[in-house]
Amino acid sequence: MFEIDRIIQNALQEDIGLGDVTTMATVQPGTPGRAELVAKEDFVLSGIDVAGRVFHLLDPKIAFEKIMEDGRAVSRGQVLAWLKGDAAVLLQGERVALNLLQRMCGVATLTAQFVKAVEGTSATLVDTRKTTPGLRVLEKYSVRMGGGRNHRTSLYDGVLIKENHIAAAGGVEVAIERARARVPHTLKIEVETRDLDEVREALAARADIILLDNMGPDALREAVQLIGGRALTEASGGVILKTVRAIAETGVDFISVGALTHSFRAVDISMLFQ
Repeated sequence: MFEIDRIIQNALQEDIGLGDVTTMATVQPGTPGRAELVAKEDFVLSGIDVAGRVFHLLDPKIAFEKIMEDGRAVSRGQVLAWLKGDAAVLLQGERVALNLLQRMCGVATLTAQFVKAVEGTSATLVDTRKTTPGLRVLEKYSVRMGGGRNHRTSLYDGVLIKENHIAAAGGVEVAIERARARVPHTLKIEVETRDLDEVREALAARADIILLDNMGPDALREAVQLIGGRALTEASGGVILKTVRAIAETGVDFISVGALTHSFRAVDISMLFQ
């Protein structure tokens, strides 16, 4: 909640600044207001409590009642929540609440489309660190609301040895050996591989998770067979809706999709005064 409040407060400061001159010029202080948040298209809901928090930070006396819960599929025309209180406060919080809510719903909706595309396979959809700077906690929450799972949150909570780490360390095996000697035993070690030779190196060094980077379905299937359950497998690199099913059918355990948080489309939601 502290992190979410910080995000909201920064957004409010950016938007309101020294004051909402339009509202101050046109709305009498203390004017009562009532409004609804309405879906203008079909989507998966995420962030309804974040929207409510925007108004509560501006004025704790604002009444905010959510009609729909996060994770639910909503249809065009459905009311998501209603608000009641000082009209000036409702107007000042409108844009920030909608900006956050629309983006969070966009992430959840795109995630749900990817999850649906791999139904019936053993693959799990996960996100990446390719998030909007400053909004990671909201976007990763929204991935969960769409039915996906989170990869590591940040650099501090997981070991992922990538191509540049390998180059700097001098090879796959030495990078894994150094990581195993220096990181806590509670952290799994994942390593990125680009071909079967690097997969063999990762297996020899006993990597916990092997990331198969930018491999086609045939190469992925061969890599999964080579690994044979000795490590978890993750497919990554340029995954799109059109290709994700074929990737899932290769037998990989995880598919990481940067698009979930960098290529989503914000959905259309309106706040309408009654």
